[in-house]
Amino acid sequence: MLQAFAVLLTFQCLGEGVSYLFGLPVPGPVTGMLLLFGFVMVRPQVADAIEPTALELLRHLSLLFVPAGVGIMVSADRVRGDAVAVVVALAVSTTLAIAVTALVTRALLRRQRRAGGAAEGTR
Repeated sequence: MLQAFAVLLTFQCLGEGVSYLFGLPVPGPVTGMLLLFGFVMVRPQVADAIEPTALELLRHLSLLFVPAGVGIMVSADRVRGDAVAVVVALAVSTTLAIAVTALVTRALLRRQRRAGGAAEGTR
């Protein structure tokens, strides 16, 4: 478990470094996940090695949001002035995310139905 955690942490640190060095507008942990994904595609056995640790971290994911929530509460005075903008941004982004998810799901289901119909027609 410790080795798998070290692998995950290494890729997070690599992501931070790559994002910083290249001035990427993407957070370091996201870059690290992409690097880890690429590495797992090249060496699939790594996925098997880190999966139990990753699943254990996911089980406790809600705890990782506590520091962010505390930070928001500590900065509440600064955020209060922009409360309307924050609420509007949250509402718009949530609506867009739901709409895009629905459209993509519908398109994928149509494609799947067409592929299934084409496969049945060839029998």
